[in-house]
Amino acid sequence: MVDVRRVKLPGVGVLHSFITDDGGKVGVIAHRSGHSDLITFSDDEDGSDATKVSLRLSEDEAHTLAELLGGTRITESLTALDQLPGLSIDWFTVDYEDHIAGQPLGDPAEHGIIGLTVVAVVRGESTNPAPAADFRVFPGDILVVAGSPEKVAKAFSFFRTGEAKKAPVDASPGN
Repeated sequence: MVDVRRVKLPGVGVLHSFITDDGGKVGVIAHRSGHSDLITFSDDEDGSDATKVSLRLSEDEAHTLAELLGGTRITESLTALDQLPGLSIDWFTVDYEDHIAGQPLGDPAEHGIIGLTVVAVVRGESTNPAPAADFRVFPGDILVVAGSPEKVAKAFSFFRTGEAKKAPVDASPGN
């Protein structure tokens, strides 16, 4: 399984990137406007992050490329859900230094985060849907959550720091 890194770009959209087996870097910037940029970077060996190729695609072109590369309808369904007003579906990758690492998931409502659902925890090749409050979270796990953008940002702040403070909507909650 390829490890895809997801980084929110405030005011721009989301960058999804991964490193290929031969050390090259590939990324897609999904802009809020609907178009996408397909980018590749230099190999790690030359120490440069200089862009090799950047190609801007319309939304329709991006869907076509995804289909050609083996994209699935599930991804399109999640994208459609994420476009519902007031609903945000997001992923949080747990790092070693995060507060939640090694801890039970708990109930978000107990920390003042009412109206947020942890939909699943992805661990390696397996998915744990609707995890119970006593489900222990480890570094490398991916928490899939759904709620308002404000609640998602607040939950991600809690997962990182242990404090459920208000986070700005445009903050970068994901990794």
